[in-house]
Amino acid sequence: MEQRTLELNLTSAKDLKNVSYFSKMDVYAVVSLFGDPQNPQKLKTPVDRNGGTNPTWNFPLKFTVNESLARQNRLSLDITLRCQRAVAADKDLGQVHVPLRELIDQTGDGKSFQHVSYQVRKPSGRPKGALSFSYKFLEKFAAPATAPPPPAAAHKVEPPTNYPAPATGSTSAMYPTVYPPQPAQYAAGYGYPPVAPPQYTGGYGYPQSQTGYGYPAQSGYGYPTQTGYGYPPQVQNQRPGKNKFGMGLGAGLLGGALGGLLIGDMISDAGAYDAGYDAGGFDF
Repeated sequence: MEQRTLELNLTSAKDLKNVSYFSKMDVYAVVSLFGDPQNPQKLKTPVDRNGGTNPTWNFPLKFTVNESLARQNRLSLDITLRCQRAVAADKDLGQVHVPLRELIDQTGDGKSFQHVSYQVRKPSGRPKGALSFSYKFLEKFAAPATAPPPPAAAHKVEPPTNYPAPATGSTSAMYPTVYPPQPAQYAAGYGYPPVAPPQYTGGYGYPQSQTGYGYPAQSGYGYPTQTGYGYPPQVQNQRPGKNKFGMGLGAGLLGGALGGLLIGDMISDAGAYDAGYDAGGFDF
């Protein structure tokens, strides 16, 4: 990639807008090279405190220009004229925009400065004043090669602290030693824990029978169950799914009906008895 050095001599400006009504303006210029993102450049001139609306600098500036970008009309010089103020922020007076390809096309023999003048435009876009400067391009030169970044350091894997360090010179220094899990040790050499025999209880929290200790187990408690007296217990057949309330209600209704029938029969029997008595021959 070829580059060239641009030597610029910012001479003067005239007929600028007056923004200071009580004293002379203190004017300076800021020159920027735009279009090269890899090499942005910005320089400025000293402040002229005596020129007012017609400042003079005669200040030399140098820029490094990418020849290919300049030929493609992708580079430009932006020159901003400003008034320096003590209390408030500096105020822009105007700006000049110069394409570098235009300057290259106007270059003569390349050994002497070329004098040019451009119109100054206020921030509103209206023209006001003029800027003069001289320039020349030096011989082309190759851009210095950019050194590649240093390689990243290799990441060293450290063995975990809960494993013993490997012996010096071992090929497995980068990897920890994995030990197989040891089986659990139990008494009497069993590989598994011994299984206790099941304990059976007879329903009272004690084993059903014990032999060889104390007295023999006693069967039964209290008096034996008496059988053969009285009547056997009455078993009522209950239909599944019926509750006691339904059974009691049904039995009551049945008993009432039977009672009514019995009373009716007794009354009928009494009537028949009276009728027979009357039929017996007692006639008054």
